Amino acid sequence: MPLFRSLAVIGPGLIGSSVLRRGKEMGTLADTLIAADISPAVLDRVRELGFADVVTDDMALAAQADCVMICVPVGAVEATARAILPHMRPGAILTDVASVRGKLGPTIQALLPAGVDYVPGHPMAGTEHSGPDAGFATLFENRWSLLVPPEGANELAIGKIQKLWELCGARTKILPDDKHDRICAMVSHLPHLLAFTICDTADNLSEEIRAAVLDYAASGFRDFTRIAASDPVMWRDIFIANKDVLLETLDRFVADAQGMAQAIRAGDEDAITSRIERGRAIRRTLIENRQA
Repeated sequence: MPLFRSLAVIGPGLIGSSVLRRGKEMGTLADTLIAADISPAVLDRVRELGFADVVTDDMALAAQADCVMICVPVGAVEATARAILPHMRPGAILTDVASVRGKLGPTIQALLPAGVDYVPGHPMAGTEHSGPDAGFATLFENRWSLLVPPEGANELAIGKIQKLWELCGARTKILPDDKHDRICAMVSHLPHLLAFTICDTADNLSEEIRAAVLDYAASGFRDFTRIAASDPVMWRDIFIANKDVLLETLDRFVADAQGMAQAIRAGDEDAITSRIERGRAIRRTLIENRQA
């Protein structure tokens, strides 16, 4: 039996469309898959791709589902929740995939109508692409989905959202909001900040050198900056929403980078080699943990 009678995804972009594709392919998430968005172009494309049973711009209709998943940029999650919660039915579950929690959980928890549960999750998976065409059914295979339920959340509802992500192929872990945001600042938010910044640095070079850099970019520059192709609005919202933790993490990185610069300046071969070896060890751990 499918986990839900109906599952509505509001914002069928990379994450949302991948969930819907998984549901369509496996048939285990819901009897009825609903895609909702305010963009006519997005809805038209979802209809063409055919990974939802119902495609609508009517948020009240989408909110009638047994499970509603908000997959919009972080800065729009609360407003979207406020718009749909009055239409949700008792016994339904609201979830979202926001990559910054902050005070979002308690805020939305306080808005819940009687009988509606809230269990947010954050799938630690993605690409630099966005929109309905970007998703694919295996996006979450062997990746982590971090569940960050607010204090006092319904255990049965937590179990259902945990099962949803497991059916999508993910491994799950329950974390408090603050720990989630600190982890994501290091493994996701800081790398994106650095990728955007190094591209900006390249863009500010003299015209001749800039053109040569782009013409002859080797694997290091190419691979490191892949995520700089990510959606600007989404990452603007993430940086602002997690600014305190992100800036703290950035300060630590800057200090470590200055330490490496000092070792290079001094020609300290042992210090340089030690830092490189520690970096290689981290990379090997990612491979062993099936995260690379």
